Amino acid sequence: MKQPSRTARVERVTKETSITVEVNLDGEGVYDVATGMGFLDHMLEQLSRHSLIDLSLKAEGDLDVTFHHTTEDTGIAVGEAVGRALAERRGITRYGSAYVPMDEACVRVSLDISNRPFLVWRVDFARPRLDDMDTEHFKEWFRAFAQAAGITLHVECLYGDNSHHIVEACFKALARALRQAIAQDPRAAMLIPSTKGTLGGEIEV
Repeated sequence: MKQPSRTARVERVTKETSITVEVNLDGEGVYDVATGMGFLDHMLEQLSRHSLIDLSLKAEGDLDVTFHHTTEDTGIAVGEAVGRALAERRGITRYGSAYVPMDEACVRVSLDISNRPFLVWRVDFARPRLDDMDTEHFKEWFRAFAQAAGITLHVECLYGDNSHHIVEACFKALARALRQAIAQDPRAAMLIPSTKGTLGGEIEV
């Protein structure tokens, strides 16, 4: 039995943001990202390239007020798109983990596409801002993504000093772990990787 196409499109519109996301889980890491925040664009491009998930994302938000809303809502929209594309999660490897070094920093990410969203965030920054962004916003992006995608997600910075290196290693490690977890196992074919027989369907956000 042929696997269905693992693609999804999500439109999220609130009084604070307007976001459109398209993903192809079986892509080549092609991206077209515009959030109005250059550094976040760069991180989402890293996520796409290293996970091999094609990602198209356009976001407009109240950046004159705060970067928080657009950052969080982008995490929700990307996570929801990934969750929808995974559907019942049939045939996937389900678990993934990755260590990513970047110069002096090293980050470990472990995840379970469980439909039981949870975030463990053990990442500290030496300073409160990175370029134009508050460093606390990155935790909110990862929390929003995990919640919307239905993923148990553990992110740990094992060591590091440079905030840029730490954040980029977090996104790259997420990408590599996600790439592993969404991969289809030919031995499992259309099976759902759980003795319960279900990992859930679309995530309500």
